[in-house]
Amino acid sequence: LRTGLGMDVHAFAPGRKLILGGVDIPHHQGLDGHSDADVLAHAISDALLGAVRGGDIGKLFPDTDPAYKDADSLKLLAEVARFVRERGFEIIDVDSVIAAQAPKLSPYREAMRENLAAAMGLPVENVGVKATTTEHLGPEGREEGITAYATCLVYRI
Repeated sequence: LRTGLGMDVHAFAPGRKLILGGVDIPHHQGLDGHSDADVLAHAISDALLGAVRGGDIGKLFPDTDPAYKDADSLKLLAEVARFVRERGFEIIDVDSVIAAQAPKLSPYREAMRENLAAAMGLPVENVGVKATTTEHLGPEGREEGITAYATCLVYRI
């Protein structure tokens, strides 16, 4: 058994969609990034890559590569899941937390879980998504951006 830990943060940017866990969430601004800036999918990807000692998402999908400009992060997550399995591991469980003062994310939690589970080829009950505010503290609390944290459990087949 191995565990992995991932974290990602993106600043808010006007004129972009807010995509979290593959869900387009209504908000007056989205997140800045080379891809679709889905911090949740990125944190989970890094957790999985860490568990199999596969580097990080930037190594696999560099932001200097135009092929990943505005990329769908769920497709990148699916590629990470394939990468994990090619290295002889199976994904058992993934859990995550999104830190955002706004918008309210609870109405989108189940859709996020479903999207993430489908991308990784997992049952939805093996994927956890939670959201929290930071009580107006830090960059998330000042609504400067969103941070996501993820952990995973994998086993060698």
